Amino acid sequence: MRKNLKFEVVRTSLAILIALVIALIIIFSTSSEPGTALKEFIIGPLDSVRHFGNVIELAIPLMFTGLAVSIMFRAQQFNLGAEGGFFIGGIGAMIISIKATLPIVAHPFAAIIFGGLLGAIIVSIPAFLKVKWNATELVSSLMLNYIALFLGLYLLNYYFRDPNSGAIASYKIPKTAKLMVIFPGTRIHAGLIIVAVMVILCYYFLYKTKWGYEIRVTGENKRFAEYSGINTAKVIILSQVLGGFLAGMGGSIEVLGLYRRFTWQELPGYGWDGIIVAILARNNPLYVPIGAVFLAYLRIGADLMARGSDVQNEVVSIIQGVIIVFIVAESFLSKYKHKLVYKEAKKLSVKGAK
Repeated sequence: MRKNLKFEVVRTSLAILIALVIALIIIFSTSSEPGTALKEFIIGPLDSVRHFGNVIELAIPLMFTGLAVSIMFRAQQFNLGAEGGFFIGGIGAMIISIKATLPIVAHPFAAIIFGGLLGAIIVSIPAFLKVKWNATELVSSLMLNYIALFLGLYLLNYYFRDPNSGAIASYKIPKTAKLMVIFPGTRIHAGLIIVAVMVILCYYFLYKTKWGYEIRVTGENKRFAEYSGINTAKVIILSQVLGGFLAGMGGSIEVLGLYRRFTWQELPGYGWDGIIVAILARNNPLYVPIGAVFLAYLRIGADLMARGSDVQNEVVSIIQGVIIVFIVAESFLSKYKHKLVYKEAKKLSVKGAK
């Protein structure tokens, strides 16, 4: 187990290093001021409290969708509905924040729970379709993302749009529903505390509970899980309900933490980014914050580089693509892994002989 973890750390680190080297080559090849571009890209996110705050603000929704995808992928359920779950969770938060009249603490709590439930409903539909009719969750979840989008836009335009806003936006979110800022000089809000708690709970759930064990065993080998008496249909549904709830929570917290009105006119993209975070974290909840902060750092650095130099921020897309290609490539560093396995087996055989 320890050798496998070491291999994954080395492989992921090397993939990131190769991607960064390629990015550096592109910057030096295309920029007339590579020094300025690199300074903004690498140091920019750390040069002020506000910029570092931007990194953490961006990392919060990425952690939620990363957790959501990690739990679903642990059960080998390739549900891509975190994007729709995140969006509909934001719609749910908008509905409760505008329609309900509640005290300061209860108001955001109710909005987040409602958004999470809507996310769970949307994301779990592919699970029920798979259990009932063996429909692939990959295709059905992709289609449901757009159902969630247009359902949300319908509600926004016909029931919650403020005609005096001058744009397609909801009525203002009341102050009682807003999440408080926890670090002055930034927009880092209480969602950071909530997501930290969820990281711990998700890790405990996956590795310390019966249900988490069933999810992991089903993901490793579904047939073995069935022969062991595990109800794999229940596991398939449970993993995607939980993933949807986390994605919906993320959308709710993003709206209540950073927006005065609901203004999304398209899918925000955090669900797709959550897949990248989950891949970087190897579907382990404890590593999700690292993957999320890393990706957020790249995004903010690229944005600062685009504003302060002649290099466009699309360079981050290249980095993301290279990292994913190397991490998912099974043959990448396979010889190194075989050597680790051989050394471990040799040590065990020597101990056994003694």
